Amino acid sequence: MNEDKKLKIDDTDKRIIELLTEDGRMSYADIGKKLDLSRVAVRSRVNQLIECGVIEKFTCVVNSEKVGKGVSAFFEVDCEPRALVEVAENLANNPYVASCYQMTGPSTLHMHVLVNDFMQLESFVNNELYALEGITRVESHILLRRFKSRSGLKL
Repeated sequence: MNEDKKLKIDDTDKRIIELLTEDGRMSYADIGKKLDLSRVAVRSRVNQLIECGVIEKFTCVVNSEKVGKGVSAFFEVDCEPRALVEVAENLANNPYVASCYQMTGPSTLHMHVLVNDFMQLESFVNNELYALEGITRVESHILLRRFKSRSGLKL
């Protein structure tokens, strides 16, 4: 991917991105029908969006509860400045961590964890999170109900 290359995104590109965000499996022919473009024109535009880094990857969204990940928790983690990158990389590589971000505000790292049950969450917190050198504070929040969850960016 060539990140130095800039692409001016027009309304057609925005619409293609919207359609792919709603359904990443939508065929180029179906997108073309909705936008009055040929399949080849859609493919060319999508390839440009990929090449310029606008579209990073195609993926599927899995309902975590349907695959046994019944507990969703969010953590705010503070670290000593010297340990930040090492802690963040360690957490990002943990299979229970769905996302991990460095943030401004009252906490340094914000992460989302998906586990099977509360016993697994307790084990993660005690044996994996608290075991990391450089963490100074951990605050957790358990998800009770999801009202909206979205991947992709609305343009």
